[in-house]
Amino acid sequence: MELSEAKERVKAIENALGDAPFVEFHTFEREGRTLRVALTGRLRKTARKEGVWGSREMLTTLKNAAHGFDESRARSVGGRDGIFVMDRSYRPANEMMAKLFDRFLDKPGSGADELSKELDVPLSELLPVRLVSHHMRLLGVLARREDADWLVLVDCDRSE
Repeated sequence: MELSEAKERVKAIENALGDAPFVEFHTFEREGRTLRVALTGRLRKTARKEGVWGSREMLTTLKNAAHGFDESRARSVGGRDGIFVMDRSYRPANEMMAKLFDRFLDKPGSGADELSKELDVPLSELLPVRLVSHHMRLLGVLARREDADWLVLVDCDRSE
């Protein structure tokens, strides 16, 4: 996927983001696995506030979903692009953890329950993840399913 294609896809789905829990951005195939990447109105709102909605850094990060999720490398050792699991036990706690756990997964009315229902996956089974590029991280949840994995992005983070 080229940046121009990613930009067109973001523009094409932008207006639908307020009408559904999430809207599919793109489907990636890697090593026999299908990964459907979806965006949310929550991500759009945060990314606009941060001044990164539709930016080159956001589009580059979205393209990195093509790396897929590799269970054997589920945790980032730094310096790698891709999809990596986040957990509550990491210390010291950081802003990404607060955004994903405190302000989304654990917060009533955040939309996490609706997203879980739409994916037909219990909230407790959604993997908290970050989609990483050199420029930024997009935060979301990964639903592992037999037919296809779903990566639904709900927030962004530009901290180092």
